[in-house]
Amino acid sequence: MSKADKIFVENANAILKHGTSTKGQKVRPHWPDGTPAYTIKKFFVANEFNLDPETGEFPATTLRKTPIKSATDEILWIWQKKSNKVSELGSHVWDQWVDANGTIGKAYGYQMGKKSVFRVIKTKEQYEDYKAKVSAYNLPSATFSETFGTRNAADEGAYTFLIMDQTDTVLFQLLYEPFSRRIITNIFCIEELTEMMLQPCCYSVTFNVTDEGRPDGKLTLNAILNQRSNDMLAAFNWNTVQHAVLLCIVAQCVGMVPGTLAHVIADQHIYDRHIELVKELIERPQYPAPKVWLTPDKTDFYAFTKDDVHVEDYVAGEQMHFEVAI
Repeated sequence: MSKADKIFVENANAILKHGTSTKGQKVRPHWPDGTPAYTIKKFFVANEFNLDPETGEFPATTLRKTPIKSATDEILWIWQKKSNKVSELGSHVWDQWVDANGTIGKAYGYQMGKKSVFRVIKTKEQYEDYKAKVSAYNLPSATFSETFGTRNAADEGAYTFLIMDQTDTVLFQLLYEPFSRRIITNIFCIEELTEMMLQPCCYSVTFNVTDEGRPDGKLTLNAILNQRSNDMLAAFNWNTVQHAVLLCIVAQCVGMVPGTLAHVIADQHIYDRHIELVKELIERPQYPAPKVWLTPDKTDFYAFTKDDVHVEDYVAGEQMHFEVAI
């Protein structure tokens, strides 16, 4: 049976049996009718999934079907399009948080697309080296400062800067310095939280590369997804699936194989109006995990679409209809 099912059932039971309630407390979420949306919650949940194509399995639940292509569409909207425009998203998962401009504010894709100084380049040799590396792979946000200058008043000498957004920074490091321990994205931008329609739930991904001594010589790409808040019914498997797809796509683009996806959640919860639905879900039959594979000849991250994610043998229980807390 699917490991994702096993983890869902274990996590749900832990919340139902040992979780603490927010009933009567001051809470931000509410139901569409204005009623406060209380939860039963558990602090600190850590799940681990093996995505190795030979020894692991894709982490989609079979208790009910997770729309893998829609989940892929959203993660590409964030990481590839770096968009906050809801009209550029194929699903309707953000419709309740759209602003008057048709965006979700300075959240998610907006943060991934923000550029910053990635490297300070101090010599002509370094400049030529970085320029060649940027030219060797499609990194559309990468630019070099046009003029040399000092970084601050205390510096001596002339510098130039390599500037990139967060997505291209990850790709660059995995291609050219894969054993760095600093391959991290963070979209929980403190100074812009008030300009976001919803503060990011999945806010950070840390990539880490290991050499497992594979016969083909390929390195293994692992990742930790950090999430501050997770709605067990609406978002738990959705978030796992989309970041599993992301890890697989990135691995293929940098010539590696996917390894471990660790999913760390600070606050995992079941909303009060979802309790009976979750109880029903965990009693459902479980089936083997689906087979998920990518179009094999693609290596440009920006060329991937949701249709490059192929799903086979996905047997699952029927969908559920439920309210989503706002």
